[in-house]
Amino acid sequence: MDIFAGLCLLGSIIFMIAKAASMTCCSGIAGDLFNGGGRTLSTPGIYGDMEAFEGGDISRRPGGGWTRVDLVGSLVLAAVLVCFGCAGRPSVSSGVLQVPHTAMATTTDRRDLLPEASCVARPSSVLSISEAVRIALRNNPDLAEAVARIRQSEAMIAEAEARFWPTLSAYAEYVQGDAPSGYLFKAIDQRKLPSPVDFNHPGWFENYETGVMGRINLFNGGRDLLGMRMQEAELRIRELDQSAVENTLVASVIETFYDALASEQFIKIAQESVKTVETQLRIMRVRLKAGGALKSDVLSLEVRLAEAREALLLAQNRRSLTGASLANLLGWDPDTEIVLSDTAGEGLKLPKDYQSGLIKALAYRPELERARRRLVQSRMAVDMARSEYLPRIDVEGKVYVDDPLADFNEARKNWTAGVVLNWEFFSGLGTRARVRKAEGVLDALIAIDRKTTLSVKMDLKTAYLKLEEAKARLAVTRAAVAQAEESLALVERQYQGGSATITRYLEAELARNRAKIRATAAFFDREKAAAAVGRALGYWRHGGMAAVRK
Repeated sequence: MDIFAGLCLLGSIIFMIAKAASMTCCSGIAGDLFNGGGRTLSTPGIYGDMEAFEGGDISRRPGGGWTRVDLVGSLVLAAVLVCFGCAGRPSVSSGVLQVPHTAMATTTDRRDLLPEASCVARPSSVLSISEAVRIALRNNPDLAEAVARIRQSEAMIAEAEARFWPTLSAYAEYVQGDAPSGYLFKAIDQRKLPSPVDFNHPGWFENYETGVMGRINLFNGGRDLLGMRMQEAELRIRELDQSAVENTLVASVIETFYDALASEQFIKIAQESVKTVETQLRIMRVRLKAGGALKSDVLSLEVRLAEAREALLLAQNRRSLTGASLANLLGWDPDTEIVLSDTAGEGLKLPKDYQSGLIKALAYRPELERARRRLVQSRMAVDMARSEYLPRIDVEGKVYVDDPLADFNEARKNWTAGVVLNWEFFSGLGTRARVRKAEGVLDALIAIDRKTTLSVKMDLKTAYLKLEEAKARLAVTRAAVAQAEESLALVERQYQGGSATITRYLEAELARNRAKIRATAAFFDREKAAAAVGRALGYWRHGGMAAVRK
């Protein structure tokens, strides 16, 4: 009863403010509208009519002003509402959604990291590959976007759960007029219907009403439950999207990191070539002055030196580009200078062949589980569409008070309660169309599931073939480097002894450099191919750097 009285007082305050404003600002206009401009709302004529209407038990309020009781009650109500609002404010944790631990483990970790993502410090010395992955998982905007979508799905689940709770609302209204129906209904709810009454011309009436309404659904074909289950499936799908982003992101960071390391090795090879050719060019120029060499030999060395410097410039540009790409993946500005650790990992512990890896890929790849979740969600959507054929049952209730002057009291309280059944048994075949649409979406997702499975298999097959190719190429290039080193040493001795021309020496030196470049590229291609196999297996879905041997 105290709550009801408080709500009534709240309505009283609203009506008092409205009435005071209308009396002070609009009395002339209202008087013109209702009395032909001859009287205001506070004139004795109208209140005389109301006294006749109510049997003379309404107290007059000259000028429509507030009484002392109204003012004191309003101040007390305001204080109570402020205290109640401060004490009743729910805490942030009161609305935390409980979800399965396995589904939320990664999400919670990523969410805790996001507020600090923009403040990830740059390494003071060198950046290792494991540190690069850690920073990317904390700072990459794609991952932040995936986490934000997870938060949206959590909010959608909370919204779906809210449908199982009753809805409560408080309302207040003020009406006046001379409609017979309004007069009679309001007078009856005021419990002040005079006798006798001229039903055709009952007179002018005024009414303030405030109350509380509630509604709760008992049955709607299971749509609310299906809606909540679909939102829970959507949350899991968003978490799998995050896992897919992590899986791809880690593989991209590893690949770009190795590209940058390869570029640094290319720079060293090019610098060594430039230094060697410059030394030989100085010697050849001395011989030319002494008459022991030809001008063409000097020109050949100068051309080779230009080529070596061009190769150095290309390697430096490639290092700058890969460094900018790595900084972009880490969520840094592309102009950030990054010093990389030249110690690579010992490799991944991968299944020995495609058939062994396929079992793990079918279990770990987030794309596959996401397709299956979409399929289950679509089946729920079909059931939800079919549930529209069923009726809806609600329980409704209302408690309210009517009074001509907002003097609410217990004697004028009214209430209604009932059960409402609503069965839309024909909707122009719209429900049937929605069911067919949902079934079409389900058929499409069945095909997408099969397509995703084939795509994962093809991806894994390609990754293993490229890994085997990279291993074979690395073995060949290492043997080629050893042969090119031995050939260059032999030609250099012959050239120093005068039995080999400068052209032969330059060819041997160029062949050695190319062999070293191919061997370096093959080594890092093998590391990148292994990372690609890890991505195809789904090893990086939780930022799995535990697989990287430092």
